[in-house]
Amino acid sequence: MRARLIHVAIGFVVAFVVLAIADARVQIAQRSFIESHEGDPRHSVSISQRGTLFDSSGIPLAQSRGERRAYSAGSALAQLVGYASPVYGESGLEAGLDSIVSSKSAGSGSMLAPFDSSRASGSSRGGDVVLTLRGDIAAVVDRALPQNIRGAAVVLDPRTGAVLAIVSRPTFDPNRLEKDWKGLRDRSDAPLLDRGVAGLYPPGSTFKMFTASAALDAGAVTPDDDFYDPGYFLIDGFRIRNDEDEVTGTQSVTGAFALSSNVDFAQIGVKLGAPGFYEYLKRFGVGEPLDTPVSVVQDNVPPQNSIIDSELAQMSFGQGSLVVTPLRMALIGSTIANGGVLEPPQFVKQIRVRGKPPVTIPPPTGALVISAETADEVRTMMIAAVRYGTGTAAALPNVTVAGKTGTATHLGGPPDAWFVCFAPAEAPRLVVAVVVENAGYGGVVSAPIARAILAGALPLYPR
Repeated sequence: MRARLIHVAIGFVVAFVVLAIADARVQIAQRSFIESHEGDPRHSVSISQRGTLFDSSGIPLAQSRGERRAYSAGSALAQLVGYASPVYGESGLEAGLDSIVSSKSAGSGSMLAPFDSSRASGSSRGGDVVLTLRGDIAAVVDRALPQNIRGAAVVLDPRTGAVLAIVSRPTFDPNRLEKDWKGLRDRSDAPLLDRGVAGLYPPGSTFKMFTASAALDAGAVTPDDDFYDPGYFLIDGFRIRNDEDEVTGTQSVTGAFALSSNVDFAQIGVKLGAPGFYEYLKRFGVGEPLDTPVSVVQDNVPPQNSIIDSELAQMSFGQGSLVVTPLRMALIGSTIANGGVLEPPQFVKQIRVRGKPPVTIPPPTGALVISAETADEVRTMMIAAVRYGTGTAAALPNVTVAGKTGTATHLGGPPDAWFVCFAPAEAPRLVVAVVVENAGYGGVVSAPIARAILAGALPLYPR
């Protein structure tokens, strides 16, 4: 009996030592990782001393009032701005910018690492951040995007990459987070998810913007090359069809784009070839991570070595295994609008820390992805799509709109409805990308939403 008790005692001692070592590892070895982990509630304990997030015109989007955060944009920017709660942690920009706005530095993302140590010594209050977001434009998007859908809309300035608004559906009121938390977490439609940066969708025919850009820039086709669409395209034993078996006949590349022929773009993609297609995927950043203060889910691009012609044909009109975020499609549209230069998305405009001069954040350095000539050619195609093609519902009086519809099929429901556009087409100031899940035709559902966003936002953004 005594021997058995000794064995039990030894077992307890060993277990205690193991637990002590594990606890020490968590508290010491993994401390920096835990403290920098998005959503750690300890970041938000000192709510009263937390800095303010302003929109680009100086309106507070997130500010402390006593021991609670107040969000002036409410549900319109709920997912993007996010929340800071001593109970539920942080999300969105509140999490990504925590190293600046919290009263005690807790780590940061790579883009903002230089600002970790920028607080004035002795100051317990966090710094303030001026964002590129526009609360008034977010309100326009919020009114245009129906409440009873699942989807998102992205608005940015193609000249600088400044993100002006990202509105997601369904949404929630961040001012009621503690009261509504359990219901929000239990809902099957995931209102806490920012579909603009974390939703992955097949882009459908909006991806023809990319395919046309790549094929034209590589010299695989010209805008006037003719392709024949008898209603189907046979490849690798598969039959590719247009929606509702539409037959567009013989069309130039411009006509095929305006009428959104899958059959023609399957042929264009195969003519470009997988090496060229993947070279331009890399140039546009499709499938590459984005360095931003908000977590952006990486696009899914199948490995090039797994691609056969039939898969390439499907990817050429935005189907197959390819899935992307709405932000990615906005950036593709932005590249065309900006004369072939891709400006990375910018969320932060200025950082203000008490006792130090403000730090203005310049736009990230853009990269030439396609030639200006190619961008102009695709712009002409997008104008045609709105003037006489599938995107006529996006047309505005006295403003030329360039756009592309998408009706993206997937398993488990009706197609996702897409529209990507920019305006004024001659000198673009705004790019808009809209996706509505399981809604049907992009030209019927999403193009009118994009039109309403442009109509409301362009007067607010005159320069």
